Amino acid sequence: MGFFSFLFLFILFFTQPHFIICRALESETDDESPFSYIEGTGKGPKKWGEIDPHWKICDKGKLQSPIDLLDQRVQVFPNLGKLKRDYRPAPATVRNRGHDITVKWKGHAGKININGTDYGLLQCHWHSPSEHTFNGTRFDLELHIIHLSSSGEIAVVAITYKYGRPDPFLTRLFEHINSVGHEEKDLGIINPGNIKFGSRKYYRYIGSLTVPPCTEGVIWTIVKKVRTVSREQVHALREAVHDGYEANARPTQKLDGRLVWMYTPRGGHGGST
Repeated sequence: MGFFSFLFLFILFFTQPHFIICRALESETDDESPFSYIEGTGKGPKKWGEIDPHWKICDKGKLQSPIDLLDQRVQVFPNLGKLKRDYRPAPATVRNRGHDITVKWKGHAGKININGTDYGLLQCHWHSPSEHTFNGTRFDLELHIIHLSSSGEIAVVAITYKYGRPDPFLTRLFEHINSVGHEEKDLGIINPGNIKFGSRKYYRYIGSLTVPPCTEGVIWTIVKKVRTVSREQVHALREAVHDGYEANARPTQKLDGRLVWMYTPRGGHGGST
């Protein structure tokens, strides 16, 4: 490990306040009924920390997500290194969790590698509008790709979208999104490599799950390039979820002194992944 890699690891894991290792048992809640995205219902985002004792960190935490990726706060750090993906086709299911549509891989669908640690691919789901913002700008959709290490650490890759050409991965799933219910529906073999990143540039910070229990210690990687999705695709995702969850984006949270890094390949060219 080079000096800069060591320095990054030291900064990331020892100077971030209140760092908490995520465990698999503290994953996102699958039952949306106790919480809402609508303020004034008594169950909106500002009340999440009061609904359940296990959710207090939603209100009291200092590493909460999503955040606004403000250029003035971001530090360019090319030694973060390229995000290493090694995905493979595997059996998958789709399920309507009420507050989102989730694709879950049942077999070994590959991994990503961050600073020498492998994080196996678990699932992906969508939020509309986007949860992370860029200099205050919120886009039309955000995909979260969830990974888990052998020690229970969570790493999420996020991709944001604006209206334009259809997204190829959603096109593959479109008919299933319109018909899926609360029960898991088999999709057959799904290749996560069909999820297009479009850029090697990314942001990196330590945050949390964006739904209760808002567990902290999540390693976030947000692809800098904003991709495109059709209005029809976003409409299908919104129509599929339960009433009141059509707009399922948590408001941005305070940075609370956290560091946000941006990886740019040497020479400054984004390129394709």
